[in-house]
Amino acid sequence: MKTKNLLLVTAITLGVGSVLTSCSKKEGCTDILADNYNSEAEKDDGSCTYTDPLPTPDDNYPSITVSGDITSNTTWTKDKIVFLDGRVIVQSGAELTIQAGTVIKGKAGSGSNAAVLIVGVGGKIHASGTSTEPIVFTSADDQIIPGQIASPNLTVNNKGLWGGVIILGDAPISPSTGTTAEIEGIPAGTAGTTYGGNDVSDNSGEFQYCSVRHGGVIIGAGNEINGLTLGGVGNGTTIDHVEIYANLDDGIEFFGGSVNVSDAIVVKIDDDCYDIDQSYDGTITNFMAIIGPNQSGDAFEIDGPEGSSNATGLFNMDGGLILGSSSNASCDFMVFKSKAQGTLQNVYLTDFNAAARVKVNGADAYANYDGTGVSSLTITGNTFNVGAITGIFDSDQAGFNESFFTGANSTATGITNGFNLSEFGQWTFAAHSGQYK
Repeated sequence: MKTKNLLLVTAITLGVGSVLTSCSKKEGCTDILADNYNSEAEKDDGSCTYTDPLPTPDDNYPSITVSGDITSNTTWTKDKIVFLDGRVIVQSGAELTIQAGTVIKGKAGSGSNAAVLIVGVGGKIHASGTSTEPIVFTSADDQIIPGQIASPNLTVNNKGLWGGVIILGDAPISPSTGTTAEIEGIPAGTAGTTYGGNDVSDNSGEFQYCSVRHGGVIIGAGNEINGLTLGGVGNGTTIDHVEIYANLDDGIEFFGGSVNVSDAIVVKIDDDCYDIDQSYDGTITNFMAIIGPNQSGDAFEIDGPEGSSNATGLFNMDGGLILGSSSNASCDFMVFKSKAQGTLQNVYLTDFNAAARVKVNGADAYANYDGTGVSSLTITGNTFNVGAITGIFDSDQAGFNESFFTGANSTATGITNGFNLSEFGQWTFAAHSGQYK
């Protein structure tokens, strides 16, 4: 009896298996748009291939493509995505107006073919977004369309997909020789890329509520484009509420000039967040940075004048928040070098790796710091979320005195400097992608 029952159960089991096998659906590619569409397939197996990419939201959005020089007054509106094909330069005498909510996308290209927007000396940009309609500069790979703030397909890991934004002015700079220079990151000799002069109040226009994303394309060995480059920009220019997101090089770099900047945020770029050179003489307030785990640069890299002309400019950075990356042992709090001069104050720095330091390197920079130099370097009122303020200051100068630093700065576990985080909450990709809480 037991043998008969076992045979019966086995037969039933085999029968059920045969029914399931005979009723299973044929697998294959079921997408009629695919190259290998199988009309007999009833279940998709993920094998579909395509000659052309599938349509994305921006494929169906009206667009224009711009390249070369802008030599007359031009307006870009939010009803069309603007594609940059190579270098686009607003030449002297021309003004570019960008409507709030407009999306500008740089096409792929490297070297001399890199997509970048440049406002040359004597040109102007009027890019005034709003907290609800920021102006977005991004890559052509980004599927974002006007009306969106967060990208539907790119993340903070997508970098170096196009160039960036460069604004040049006629304000004083201190290059190694003379009083003018060609901006870095652009092939030498490019018309409209020389900057610097003697007009402190030079006006290059407005750049407000603008988000610059996924830039920093490599144009040569060790040569990339910053998210936002400001060369000799005067204090008649208005720059506030600027986001640099996932750039392959620096976030914002100042080459001299006197422009004031407020409410700037730099998010997980690959080099320095804020970089100052050539005797920059402006003020930066309510600024923020978020350090990435693989970032090779520092939160601040500060240099002074390179030459003898216009060598008295003193930067002032006042009131900021820097969120570090505890796993990143190569990123320092602040690095001052090469005749650094000015003031960095009231910054709260937290979540850094234990190896992070404040460095004042070079005899000239250290002399400015200890009061024996020709200028002054002040590091004061900053708070560090570390166990002790001692031990984080460093210098390559023998016999350096740590007490200059420990007596003017302190430790804390929360923001006490008046920094206003709410300025970044509504319009930034950082807020919408959860980069901070």
